[in-house]
Amino acid sequence: MFSVFRKEISSFFSSPVAYIIMAVFLTAIGLMLWVFPDTSLLDYGYADMGVFFNLTPYVMLFLIPAVTMRSIAEEVRTGTIEWLLTKPLTRRQLVLAKFAANWLLVALLLLPTLLYYYSIHELGNPRGNVDSASVFGSYIGLLLLSGVFVAVGLFASSLNDNQVVAFVLGVFLCFLLYIGISSVAGLEPLEAVSYPLSWIALDEQYRSLGRGLIDSRNVIYLLSLIALFLYLTEWRTSTLTR
Repeated sequence: MFSVFRKEISSFFSSPVAYIIMAVFLTAIGLMLWVFPDTSLLDYGYADMGVFFNLTPYVMLFLIPAVTMRSIAEEVRTGTIEWLLTKPLTRRQLVLAKFAANWLLVALLLLPTLLYYYSIHELGNPRGNVDSASVFGSYIGLLLLSGVFVAVGLFASSLNDNQVVAFVLGVFLCFLLYIGISSVAGLEPLEAVSYPLSWIALDEQYRSLGRGLIDSRNVIYLLSLIALFLYLTEWRTSTLTR
């Protein structure tokens, strides 16, 4: 299992695409956070990372499927998935290793953004005038949300051996879970079920964690979604190797 995990990490960083993805992510978030006038923190007049946490999930909608699109699809296209499963490795271990590797890669992408928190902490008047509880709650929410997107991306990658198709499917499913459900909940004919629908939407779960109070219900729900899509990925890989 660890060998698959290590292979996934090394193959990601051995490709120039990895560095392009990292550069695009950090540049896009940095420009939106510090440069663009409509979202610049410097124009807000107070120390707050709300803009960062509001915008980052939309970037992740596209970035994470780009990271995961090759994980299963490439193994199926080249036939190496069957070779991997001849080793002392179960399908579950294979899926978990790929999930852990991709989730770690996303966490590494987020790590440099802690500099934004440090900058805001230092620029506050008085110094340190920032809601740290809300910031770290939002980071936990962002990591869990990223975990869901990674699991969804792996499932999308298992559905087709074409990486481009896997990317498009991954973006669509992440978009549906993050924005689509809450948008449907706002429709007038569904007013009777709007509350339960809006609660299961990922954007509502993410916002709840960002309030600074970590509710176990939100954490359990997001972890359950991760487990569900990992199970679906494991089931899908079993159909590919029969």
